[in-house]
Amino acid sequence: MIGLISATAAGAAARDRLAAAWPDRTRVYDGPVRNAVRRAFGECEQLVCFLATGAVVRLVAPLLGDKASDPGIVCVDEGGRFAVSLVGGHGGGANELAREVGGLLGAEPVVTTATDAVGVPGLDTLGLPVEGDVAGVTRALLDGEPVALEAEVAWPLPALPVAGEGAYAVRLTDRAVDPGEREVVLRPPSLVVGVGASRGAPVEEVLGLVEGALRDAGLSVRSVAELATVDAKAGEPGIVGAAERLGVPVVTYSAEELARVTVPNPSDAPLTAVGTPSVAEAAALVRGGELLVPKRKSERADGLPAMATCAVVRRPGRGRLAVVGLGPGARDLLTPRAEAELRRASVLVGLDQYVDQIRDLLRPGTRILQSGLGAEEERARTAVAEARRGRAVALIGSGDAGVYAMASPALAEASDDIDVVGVPGVTAALAAGAILGAPLGHDHVSISLSDLHTPWEIIERRVRAAAEADIVVTFYNPRSRGRDWQLPKALAILAGHREPTTPVGVVRNASRPDESSRLTTLAALDPAIVDMMTVVTVGNTATREIAGRMVTPRGYRWQEGEAE
Repeated sequence: MIGLISATAAGAAARDRLAAAWPDRTRVYDGPVRNAVRRAFGECEQLVCFLATGAVVRLVAPLLGDKASDPGIVCVDEGGRFAVSLVGGHGGGANELAREVGGLLGAEPVVTTATDAVGVPGLDTLGLPVEGDVAGVTRALLDGEPVALEAEVAWPLPALPVAGEGAYAVRLTDRAVDPGEREVVLRPPSLVVGVGASRGAPVEEVLGLVEGALRDAGLSVRSVAELATVDAKAGEPGIVGAAERLGVPVVTYSAEELARVTVPNPSDAPLTAVGTPSVAEAAALVRGGELLVPKRKSERADGLPAMATCAVVRRPGRGRLAVVGLGPGARDLLTPRAEAELRRASVLVGLDQYVDQIRDLLRPGTRILQSGLGAEEERARTAVAEARRGRAVALIGSGDAGVYAMASPALAEASDDIDVVGVPGVTAALAAGAILGAPLGHDHVSISLSDLHTPWEIIERRVRAAAEADIVVTFYNPRSRGRDWQLPKALAILAGHREPTTPVGVVRNASRPDESSRLTTLAALDPAIVDMMTVVTVGNTATREIAGRMVTPRGYRWQEGEAE
């Protein structure tokens, strides 16, 4: 919950705007400001104070305890010009909150955290347990000193400006090792513990077995991602309680799934009890990985039979492929989600001219793999291969990456061994439509006139279908030096079904500095003005030019009115 505190009418107005926008996330604290701040500090994860920073500093100073537990605090000035991340920039999420508040209120977010200022991710913001000399290693990263990355486990980390060797180090490991001097240890959630238990097995017995198995194998309990078991044991108190104590979820599988897993130590007992010859080993191995600790049983001080079994598997980190649409070109049409994915990636793959558009948004240390026109399939294979190595990859394309762009070839290469995230972008058709007016107000279709990958016979059939169906058509890749006859041919097909006065919009380099547009008609359009940077939109029989804008009504009532 976000606590909102204000002291003046202007502050209350901005506070109420925030409360209205986030009704489920915020709580307004009224009354004397000192009391309101104290109550919100104790009850909320974050605070937004519409007060001077000096006043907030004095109010919260006696309340501060530890940066790991203190709420994140953002201050907004009386004029609503700035949203200042004051306390808990990383741990309390104040940096991101300042950006959100700024975006909503039109205020400039002010973030002074050193890592954010230079684009280096904070080592304590990677979503992994962290140990060791965080301050010292972070300072070395900021100062440009060589910091080595020792990755014992493949994991999709964001870009870090690290080197092969250095006096400082970041170690990524699930082993139970203590950080050395000038070293930070990151704990990836790479361990899965399969657990079997008899009915009524005590929490202490299950937890003691798990912790002992990890300790004896030299593995860190902080790298346990989940406890896995059979469906029949989903509610077993001993397993549920052990998971709660470890702070991890319980994941279950059917007996049929587990019975199909080949294990080194099958047994008749679980086969009789729950229908699978293995629970602990099979549940740990069902999604693949390396068996580090074969099945072992708990030991009871009273000499009675063991009531729990466990096995430990290391699952390799799944690589992450984000297919990112950059929009039509203008920076303010690049979505916040796309920017976040660019910052998250450690590897960027893309066409060289698109890389140049967003190079300044990349974090230091991002590896860039770029190539020229015509290498789409090669870029797709490269991006998938990098993700399969356990890396966080961003594959970029213009507009929306799923529209005549990189998503199709990438997903044709990818399988279920990596995580794939699609990031939508503003398409050229949408950008051009906004410039022209509202040409896409009714049913519309996009057709590429490039026959490099699609036979012209198929393209022509699609144009004829759109013509006969009276659908607004946006032509991509309409004309190039080597393909100058396809656009006239397509226009002729449409002319057989539409009046010569049908509006046609021509937009070149939509949203870019050299943007140009014109509104003409089907009869008057000169194909010579069109090139590969142009989008051509042809209206349907209802499309009209109104006050210099191209408008397609949502229905055909205009035509009916004209007929009357």
